[in-house]
Amino acid sequence: MYSAPHWTAASIRMRSSARCPALEADGQAGAHENRRVAHFVDAARMLLAGDIGGTKALLALYGSDHAVFEERYASSEFTDFESLLAHFLHGATAALGSAPRVTSACFGFAGPVEDGHVRVTNLPWSVDASRLRARFGFSRLRLVNDFYAAASGIGQLAPGELVTLQSGEVKGDAPRLVIGAGTGLGIAYVGADGKPLAGEGGHAAFAPVSKMQAELWQYLHEKFGRVTLEHVISGAGLARIYAFLRQRPDYSESAELRIALRTGDAPALISRYAMEQADALAGAALDLFIACYGAAAGDHALHVMARGGVFVAGGIAPKILPRLQAGGFIAAFNDKNAFGDHMRRVPVHVVTNERLGLLGAAALAQARQEAR
Repeated sequence: MYSAPHWTAASIRMRSSARCPALEADGQAGAHENRRVAHFVDAARMLLAGDIGGTKALLALYGSDHAVFEERYASSEFTDFESLLAHFLHGATAALGSAPRVTSACFGFAGPVEDGHVRVTNLPWSVDASRLRARFGFSRLRLVNDFYAAASGIGQLAPGELVTLQSGEVKGDAPRLVIGAGTGLGIAYVGADGKPLAGEGGHAAFAPVSKMQAELWQYLHEKFGRVTLEHVISGAGLARIYAFLRQRPDYSESAELRIALRTGDAPALISRYAMEQADALAGAALDLFIACYGAAAGDHALHVMARGGVFVAGGIAPKILPRLQAGGFIAAFNDKNAFGDHMRRVPVHVVTNERLGLLGAAALAQARQEAR
């Protein structure tokens, strides 16, 4: 039976200085969005892990008992992954006092991985494992889909990093589902043997379940032709839903939000105005987004009878958690006609730790090291 190695909080987690006292913020400016570094560490033998998406990239080095250096980047600031990785390793060398010798590395990418090669979805990046080995000298290297990494990280979470939307009746030997909206929509299953299975389920067709959703599908079909789940359930999808509702006569856009949207981050603004300003149009857009999200999560849970639990990850869910807890997500999740009773027995949780994929990649890097 396969199971991802379980690392304790002391061994791979570095989300706060309370968990890893050696870590302290480094306030240097640069291409990174933030940095954490542990001083006075042995750089001779380290694991390297990364979680690379269309918007952000998290990279971390792990020593014998904790993470020693981590940075978060805006992915779009780099022309390719090799440039990002070289920048990270240069920073690590400066911070740690010597070049780290990486004994095992694993990177999770938003995109399908085939034969050690990945073309990253939503970025003009092509990554090849053989090139990374040649340039950086990695003897043990694995490239995986980002949601394969996320699924491998579920077992590393602390209890406080899961918020339950539906308790259900968990079956420990049943499959699980990990689904998460952010820049795109990632989906992975975990089989009864504990082994993750990732694909590109976010590019499956969007199936409307109401008249409003059918009209949304028609609106998007005129723009894209085939309408996928990711066209709807993603940051860009929320903005599209808002634009769809804005052109309907039963909604009007506030002047304040209209001006803010000209230069601001549309998904973040729509969510904030919905939850903090009680903006009617933004609220309707967010509620329709959540209904579509819940329905899709329920459909994928139904595919594998995911009584082991559904884990809603990705960057959007923690930011709209109060709205997810309001009931619309679970109502759509459970609305499966004859299978409604079954769906109500499926546990559903929101993952609040943004480092889920990084934790999974670190666990996979450790497993690769221990396998040789």
